[in-house]
Amino acid sequence: MGTALVIDDSLTEREIITHYLKQAGITVSTANSGEEALEKLNSQLPDLIVLDVVLPGRSGFEICRVLKAEAKTQKIPVILCSTKGSEMDKFWGLKQGADAYIPKPVDQQLLLRTVKQLLEF
Repeated sequence: MGTALVIDDSLTEREIITHYLKQAGITVSTANSGEEALEKLNSQLPDLIVLDVVLPGRSGFEICRVLKAEAKTQKIPVILCSTKGSEMDKFWGLKQGADAYIPKPVDQQLLLRTVKQLLEF
């Protein structure tokens, strides 16, 4: 169906999101940090990125800005996913270039509906 890169420093959150996406027929790769994700993106580009906001080192907001500024990754839809779920957090996330913002704990139906809209399948 498509491929996704899930970037989250929490093993539990990574596994939950990966499970939901795999159930929808999406091939998933993962990264523990923004730096690791940027390295992976040098060799393989996914159809979609699910990105945590609170990460070690560079924040998800910063990684999102980097992704949207680079020609090879700017067209990849980015879903920011965070425990920071206030309206201001959502506004700021979308201002960084994210295509969607989903609060944690992740609602499976909301995630899959958002993924399908962004991938248009």
